[in-house]
Amino acid sequence: MKFIKNLQIFQHLFKTVFLLSNGNERNACEHVTSCRELKMAATLCAKLLPKQGWLPLSVSVRHGSKAVTRHRRPQHILKQKLLAVTEYIPPKRDAPPDAYPPKTKREQECTGLMLLIKEDLKKVFQDNKMIAVVQNNNSNAEDMLILRHRLHKHGITVKFFPNQVMRLFLSDSIYGSMAPLFIGPTVLFVSKEPKVREMLSTLRVSPHMTLLGACIDNTLLSVQGVVGYSKLPSMTVVQGELVSGLTMLTSHTVSVLQRHPGHLSALLQQYIKQQSPEAASEAKTESAT
Repeated sequence: MKFIKNLQIFQHLFKTVFLLSNGNERNACEHVTSCRELKMAATLCAKLLPKQGWLPLSVSVRHGSKAVTRHRRPQHILKQKLLAVTEYIPPKRDAPPDAYPPKTKREQECTGLMLLIKEDLKKVFQDNKMIAVVQNNNSNAEDMLILRHRLHKHGITVKFFPNQVMRLFLSDSIYGSMAPLFIGPTVLFVSKEPKVREMLSTLRVSPHMTLLGACIDNTLLSVQGVVGYSKLPSMTVVQGELVSGLTMLTSHTVSVLQRHPGHLSALLQQYIKQQSPEAASEAKTESAT
């Protein structure tokens, strides 16, 4: 009897929970006969009904097979080449006309001071045979004073001219090829006679000065050309060798003329035979064999 009574109570509670879950609170309250039954129904409703934001502990997920997609068929190599050759390449868009400043050269206005320096520069090029362009790499006043003193011992003078005036002078002269050398701080080493060897020996001691080129006897030389020119013998040595050679030839001629006339005639006949075409052909055959 007790089991049947409990079973009826549970049926009554489940019916109440069902009414509460469907939103029929009024019918559920009428169906409940006691406060105890209402509490039990509320507890069962809170435990059995799902809550908002509640996730189950385990979820079964179906893993199906991957979808089969059709792959593109590769094109033939000849078709790929044909498409690559016939591909349209659009032309590059030109910049608008006002995007860049005009390329017109500004005319430099020559002031009186620039004309005076230009005349002085013209005189320097006329009076000196050696004009070397040297780059000044941040040398101080003391180093420059020592360098000037060393060069002055060999008769070489240091000159300073603005690059703007130098380009203005070189553009109208025969020394126009020297214009690219005058970029940045530059110095001129000038001398009335080409003393290249002394200049190079002085520059080896001055690490702040770099030789860029030189104009020697109206000939523009690079750094390698200047070094090669310094290895040549001096003019006095060449003149001495020339005079000694000429003296030797004249002395040999005088000695031949002072000998017996018969010996002189024999030498002349031998010279005539050597100059004849027959002797030349014989010499060729002998050299060929």
